Amino acid sequence: MHEQTLNCFGAHPDAGNLALVIEDDYMDLAARQAFATARNTTCVFLSHDNEVDYFYPHMRSPLCLHATLAVAAVLFGRPGAAETMSVRTAMKGQSLLLSREGNDYFVKMAPQPVPDVAISTEQVTGLLGAPGLVLPSSPRLASVGSPKLLVEVADTNTLYGLVPDLAGITAWGRQHGVNGFYAWCRLDAGTVEGRNFNHLEPKLEDAATGVAAGALAVALGQDVLVRQGRAVAQDCLIQARIEDGAILVGGSALKKS
Repeated sequence: MHEQTLNCFGAHPDAGNLALVIEDDYMDLAARQAFATARNTTCVFLSHDNEVDYFYPHMRSPLCLHATLAVAAVLFGRPGAAETMSVRTAMKGQSLLLSREGNDYFVKMAPQPVPDVAISTEQVTGLLGAPGLVLPSSPRLASVGSPKLLVEVADTNTLYGLVPDLAGITAWGRQHGVNGFYAWCRLDAGTVEGRNFNHLEPKLEDAATGVAAGALAVALGQDVLVRQGRAVAQDCLIQARIEDGAILVGGSALKKS
């Protein structure tokens, strides 16, 4: 077994969301989950035929884009690597096209269908720990492979003042097939800041959530630059672009020594 640790989506070399890329493993699903739990880090298992299988410390996931960036850095780091290459996800067989632009890596994918779920603004603000909060727009669902409920708030003070009911959000998400809430606010016409709520432990909040950035591009119908990670003392930057109806999500992925 061979493993590499990479920092992904960092706005500078000392920041980012960690992922372990594991190759040449012979573990079953239970052993992979136990491995990720023991390491307390997102793990992606890369097979010889470029199948990728994602495990968070608490669950297996159909898609994790910061871990996919880590895979891209590993694959493009091999001698004679092609200009683009594809991987497919283990849980849903989703095809992901990988590319490199300078020092950044990108994952190209198609928007995905979302569950037909109704949720009131009152229920959303209650689960965010802010009953009565006035939202600038209605919450909406979007997906590039892992559905997110996108909730716009007024500003960064509101964003970082949220004390969400993580157990309630998790229970609602499991009931409806939605991978948590993504709260976000506008910084300027093309830049937003966000926080992802899909863990039971506040300390496990994501430093960067690529699937949410991709979902935002789908929902807004425009390219978007997403800042994230302040809540966990990280500085992350995610690029999401629309290209011929597909979504590209990208950023940095640097190997840790």
